[in-house]
Amino acid sequence: MFRKLLIANRGEIAIRIMRTAREMGIATVAVYSEADRRSPHVDAADEAVFIGASEPAASYLNIETLIRAAKDCGAEAIHPGYGFLSENPDFAARVAEEGLIFVGPSSEVMRKLGDKMSASAIAEACGVPTVPGHRETGSDSEALLKAAADIGFPLLVKASAGGGGKGMRLVRNHDELPDALALAAGEAQTAFGDGTVFLERYLEKARHVEIQILADTHGNALHLNERECSIQRRHQKIIEETPSVALDPDLRQRMGEAAVALVKGSGYVNAGTVEFLLDESGRFYFLEVNTRLQVEHGVTELVTGLDLVRQQLRIAAGEALEISQADVQPRGHALECRIYAEDPEAGFMPSPGRVLYARAPHGPGLRLDSGIRSGTDVSVHYDPILAKLMVHAENRPAAIARMVEALKNCVVLGVKTPIAYMIDVLQSEPFRQGDTFTRFLEEHFAEWQPRSGDENLFTAAHALVLEMGTGATAGIGDGVAAESGPDPWTRIGRWDLIS
Repeated sequence: MFRKLLIANRGEIAIRIMRTAREMGIATVAVYSEADRRSPHVDAADEAVFIGASEPAASYLNIETLIRAAKDCGAEAIHPGYGFLSENPDFAARVAEEGLIFVGPSSEVMRKLGDKMSASAIAEACGVPTVPGHRETGSDSEALLKAAADIGFPLLVKASAGGGGKGMRLVRNHDELPDALALAAGEAQTAFGDGTVFLERYLEKARHVEIQILADTHGNALHLNERECSIQRRHQKIIEETPSVALDPDLRQRMGEAAVALVKGSGYVNAGTVEFLLDESGRFYFLEVNTRLQVEHGVTELVTGLDLVRQQLRIAAGEALEISQADVQPRGHALECRIYAEDPEAGFMPSPGRVLYARAPHGPGLRLDSGIRSGTDVSVHYDPILAKLMVHAENRPAAIARMVEALKNCVVLGVKTPIAYMIDVLQSEPFRQGDTFTRFLEEHFAEWQPRSGDENLFTAAHALVLEMGTGATAGIGDGVAAESGPDPWTRIGRWDLIS
């Protein structure tokens, strides 16, 4: 096992990786930009290295700067986290060229699976069903327009590179297609440096179900069952859970076996996720492979008892998996809510600024992976995710109830969050019934508005925090959350909406 690990990332995922590394006796190195000088992930590491200006291109996306930082501090391995360079094959290749260990798959496999058209071809070769579509490399707009007639509408225009909903357009009829092709290609070129797009049949009321996999360098591969990620806003997941109510044991086994077949057929090593679409009749189709740790990996950890980061580090060090497929015995139900700095009343636009006060909920079965504290500045330069709140309970109704109570007691002041929005989603009858699909929010929450009186409650709570001179006030000046002193929330009592 290597002795020092550099985490080429920031925020909550950097802190989460550091926690496991410390448990394993591995020294940790944080990297930080100008905007992150006082960020919690810097303090959480054994040492920290400054890597440049706030703009991602000058810091977290600068491959040569990150390589130099690792070599200068004596790190033997680099964990990319998720986002930034985590799925960049050039970064993985440079790490290997410098004699360092990249905690993830090889650059060759990453390159093959990172291109959606190439990945679909690999899936088909492995006997994994794919969504009908047109995925021919080099197809121009004219060829795509002709192919659309054979595929039928509705369909999706999708970027071959990247993910997160960028370069994706839903097209309902032929007249919408030319503009959708141009817009998707332009967005993909800006986001990924590759404007290649393809067409795929759009499945109405499909669920997004993904399979977590682990594979080592000794030929062992297994799956850790599914996560359902159907609650999405603009193709970005916001609530995830495991298990999915849509899977019975037979379907779960078939999807797991398909994921493992693809992993073995592609030569994939380390942790990864094979994503599928599941239609209303129970047929599943390959969507893509995420060649990294997923944001929502924590819910799988809660039900399996496995530490996926520990598994990643052991695999990267050349060790064999210590578990078999028969050892994977999930228990209970887990949910995750992503807490972003964004304003649900303004089209979920980012809400940068200073976190005046932050307080985590406490109780049985709760886990919070957080990258903030009172006084943290939320930068305009990075993804606005602040934390991931997770719960585990004996069944789905209990998990939903536990998550609602946890969200009601999760306090974030100073920036807007969608906490109230997620409470309403979780309490809605369609969600409680498990009637979830990828356009769930568009159908049920397109006209959502916060309940009246929330703004007055926010103002009163903020004023009370400042009046009492708690850790929130201390944190504003120096970025350090004070744990002592009176807590105004004990005087306010539990409040129902706190964003």
